Amino acid sequence: MIVTIDGPAGAGKSTVARRLAERLGAHFLDTGAMYRGVAAAAIDGGTDPADPDKAGELAETLHLRFDWATDPPRLLVDGIDMTHRLRDADVTRAVSDIASNPRIRQMLVRAQRWIGGQHPNLVSEGRDQGSLVFRDATVKFYLDATPAERARRRTRQLAESGVEADEQKILEQIVYRDRRDMSRKDGPLIKPDGAVVVDSSEMTFEQVVDALYEIVQTALAGAGSGA
Repeated sequence: MIVTIDGPAGAGKSTVARRLAERLGAHFLDTGAMYRGVAAAAIDGGTDPADPDKAGELAETLHLRFDWATDPPRLLVDGIDMTHRLRDADVTRAVSDIASNPRIRQMLVRAQRWIGGQHPNLVSEGRDQGSLVFRDATVKFYLDATPAERARRRTRQLAESGVEADEQKILEQIVYRDRRDMSRKDGPLIKPDGAVVVDSSEMTFEQVVDALYEIVQTALAGAGSGA
C-alpha cells in the first residue's frame, strides 16, 4: 500500500500524512524534508543553493537517510541530525532553488523510490509523489487550501513557536512559491491523474485526516474484494 499526498506549500501535507500513516499502520515519508535537508547542507557548507552546478555537485555527495525509529522520522544528512534546521527561515528561502534543480530532483526521486521499495506500506507527501515518483500508488490525494488560508495557518504556527511573522509577507511568499512550483520543468506541481482532490480550507485537521482515512479504507476494501 502506497498512499501519496501532493499539494502546494502550506497545505498541511506533512502533518496530515504523518497522522494518516499512524492510523494506517504505515511509515511516513516527508519528501519535502529531503529537499530542505539538501538546502540546509548547502547553506551550512557555504554552497550557494541558487548555483545549479555547485548545488547539484554537493547534493550528489550527501548521504540522506531517515531514522524510522523516531516519530516523526528524523532526517540525517551524512550522519548528522538536520531535523532542527529544516524549518529555519534561510532554509525555507533556499528550498525553491534546490527543488527546481533537475540534477537534485532526479537524485531524490531515485532515493524516494528506493525508500518505497524498502517500506511497502507508506504514506508519502510532496509535490510530485503521485504524478511522478509513485504513479501506481494505491490511492493518490491532492491536498489544497486557498493561499490566504495557508498563510493564516503558517502565521499561527510560527506564533505558537514564539516567532513573529508578517502574514501578508507569508502570503506573498506562498503565491510566489506556487507559481514557481507549477511552472518548473522537472516534477512540476500538478494534480496527479486519478487523484482525489481535497480542499481543506474550511476543514479542521481531524476532518481532513478522517476523510482521507475513509477513502483509503474503501480503496483497500475494494482491492481486497477484487472490485
